[in-house]
Parts: sequence; structure tokens; C-alpha cells
Amino acid sequence: MLRFLVVIPFVVLAVSSASAQQRPGQDACGRDASRFCRAHLSEGDQVVLACLQQHRAKLSKACQATLASHGR
Repeated sequence: MLRFLVVIPFVVLAVSSASAQQRPGQDACGRDASRFCRAHLSEGDQVVLACLQQHRAKLSKACQATLASHGR
């Protein structure tokens, strides 16, 4: 029983990291959105996208690449 309780956190951690690896494009701008567009995060994706585009020169390279790959 004790072994089972010790293994559970490792399984949960492995599953959560695997799901995070499946969507790298979505996470690329998360930090930039929090930094530059915090006031707009609750207003919807399109508002946050417009805010990120206004701050394009200050964004990380990963976020700039993600926006460019999506035609933004």
C-alpha cells in the first residue's frame, strides 16, 4: 500500500508533463501575455491577441514565432 501511495505523485507528474508537451504553441505566449496584457486576460482571446500584437517588439522569440506561424 505504501508503495502505491509513493508512485501516484510520479504518475500524475508524468501525465501532466506529457499533456503540456502536446501544446507548445499555446504556451509560448503565456508568460508574455501575463507580462504585457494582464489587464486584458479576462476579456477573451481576441483582445489578448490584439494586445500581444501591440507589444510585438517586446515579445519573446518563441511567442513571435508562434504568432507568425499562425498568420498574426
